[in-house]
Amino acid sequence: MLATGTVASTELLADPRVDAIALPVAPSAPDETDLQPRAGTADAAARYGLDLAEAAERGRLTGAAGEAYTLQLPRPIGRGADLPWAGLPSRVVLVGVGSGTPDELRRAGAALARATRGLDRVVTSIGSEGGPGAPRAVRALVEGYLLAAYATPTSATVAPATAARQRPAQELVLLGRHGARVATALEEAVRDATATWLVRDLANTPSSTKNPAWLADQAARLAKQAGLAVQVRGPRELAAEGFGGILAVGSGSASTPRLVTVDYTPSGDAPARGRRHVVVVGKGITYDTGGLSIKPREAMVPMKTDMAGAAVALATVLGAAAAGSQHRVTAVLPLAENHFGGSSYRPGDVLRMYGGRTVEIANTDAEGRLVLADALAWADAELDPDVLIDVATLTGAASLGLGRQHAALYSADSRVVAALEAAAQESGEAVWHMPLVEDYQPAVRSNVADLRHVPIDGSQFGGGSITAALFLRDFVGRRVWAHLDIAGPARSASDKHEVTEGATGYGARLLLRYLAALR
Repeated sequence: MLATGTVASTELLADPRVDAIALPVAPSAPDETDLQPRAGTADAAARYGLDLAEAAERGRLTGAAGEAYTLQLPRPIGRGADLPWAGLPSRVVLVGVGSGTPDELRRAGAALARATRGLDRVVTSIGSEGGPGAPRAVRALVEGYLLAAYATPTSATVAPATAARQRPAQELVLLGRHGARVATALEEAVRDATATWLVRDLANTPSSTKNPAWLADQAARLAKQAGLAVQVRGPRELAAEGFGGILAVGSGSASTPRLVTVDYTPSGDAPARGRRHVVVVGKGITYDTGGLSIKPREAMVPMKTDMAGAAVALATVLGAAAAGSQHRVTAVLPLAENHFGGSSYRPGDVLRMYGGRTVEIANTDAEGRLVLADALAWADAELDPDVLIDVATLTGAASLGLGRQHAALYSADSRVVAALEAAAQESGEAVWHMPLVEDYQPAVRSNVADLRHVPIDGSQFGGGSITAALFLRDFVGRRVWAHLDIAGPARSASDKHEVTEGATGYGARLLLRYLAALR
């Protein structure tokens, strides 16, 4: 789908297979009114014989990142109609690139994808300036392009992450003579965007298809295709090993719960020095009615995406394997459907979690932290991770406090916080470090069990995202741990830049960037 160009723009433009050329423009310089052309724009304007500044003004472009204007040129008719652009692509797309930062180029790539959707072959000079910043520029541009090119599968029976679903059929050719570093950046962009596509495919799949067994089957299939070790625990194994939280949450549904582990271990010839074992636990609630503490109808509508954390964990381990990461990565997916029925767990129940800790239930709609607690306790006891990370669409409080663009990041380890913040900056998937307020700890204490999983009604503490993180912390032992509450950025009500309506896939690129930089 993607290719790096090795020819001059004037040569490639004469290729009849090219449907459009995309050219970058930037905001006007101080004290000037005309937009600034970027690499290739002036040459293309001369070749076409067009005043692109006038076209940009007609399209009301400001040069800001994410703007796009398509100039549709007429074809010559009859003999003697010798137009300057005869034999050249009839579509010229002017794309705003702002000041050219990675975030802005990601937006430019997204605008280009939407402006050229449905075409077969597009060439662009965006990102062809060269120099030491070229790899980052190309990676950001291509990531934005691929992420915005995503389309939700129209059939509930479409299996995710097949070859046909990994990327659009359209070919994007990047003009310029690019070296090995840019080629590597291009591969990284495709790999990370593919991981995001997988998360979106899984999270957008209707829950009439996507029950815990189906999602476990998808994880096992993809893991085996990648040559990774996979284990699936069903209700019998979960009961025998004491996973009281996962079993309770799934008890009201006809679809029984699962616990899936997918493990990537670097090959024997990979350097062992500096190797870490990173375990990613993802909340996998395939649908959430709230249980007996039932949700309002409107709140149930997006709940097919409540397993986005599990999809992120799966995409992360698959992406790490595809990248040949030097680190061992294990994904742990606790999967359940939170329904209601005669066997549902109840407010007031006391559950015995994996490892023996007891939890008093106050609200069955706070089920995510229960399945995570089981999985975190098991990972701590059995996997011996150097870093333990959980990802979950956990609390409405996180999205109320931070909106839809930032995930809430909790960790007491300054190195992990700094590394995840750096990965967020590089990937464009923003995080905000939140405090683990020790004074709020009594909010999750119980008089009848070791812990209460949510504060009692009318609690003086508030801070629902914080108290959820404090509850989870009790299950990670002494591990280096980070909690990502992605309730805000995991879903979107509309397309915006590289984000698409529905499941956004947030988190996969963040964690893959984190792993790539981990030393």
